[in-house]
Amino acid sequence: MFRRNRADREFREAQRAGQAVLGMHTELPLPDFPGPDAAPAHATPESTVVPDFLPADFRAPSRQDVSGFMMRWDLPLVIDGEVHQCHCDAYRNWIVFNMRDDSVWLRCEAGHEAKESRLDTAWYNRNSGPVDHFHATLDEGLRHLGR
Repeated sequence: MFRRNRADREFREAQRAGQAVLGMHTELPLPDFPGPDAAPAHATPESTVVPDFLPADFRAPSRQDVSGFMMRWDLPLVIDGEVHQCHCDAYRNWIVFNMRDDSVWLRCEAGHEAKESRLDTAWYNRNSGPVDHFHATLDEGLRHLGR
């Protein structure tokens, strides 16, 4: 019983100390920031300013810079509890495209393509790996994936 009381008392004291620290930060005076018309207090030479981002050669394209992403899906594709099948009876070895407009398209081995409205970008992101190559054309991407 005494141990629990002591532990409770220590916990309450720690809470009070934490509240005091938080209260202290709200009472600190805010620094005076210059207005938008004020000149800077000290100007730094342009030669010492180092950019905070990578050069263009080292940056990966963003999602808006590419038309879409593609990946292989060799297993049967199960959507809403049933195996998805193309009209040519193909049910595996898909190429899955995730386009810039967040639509998902499927392409079978025979080259038939269809938009799959039951899949979305979140599904694609959960099931795809990291991007390993960027291709200038669709044909180059398909060749890279073995089609």
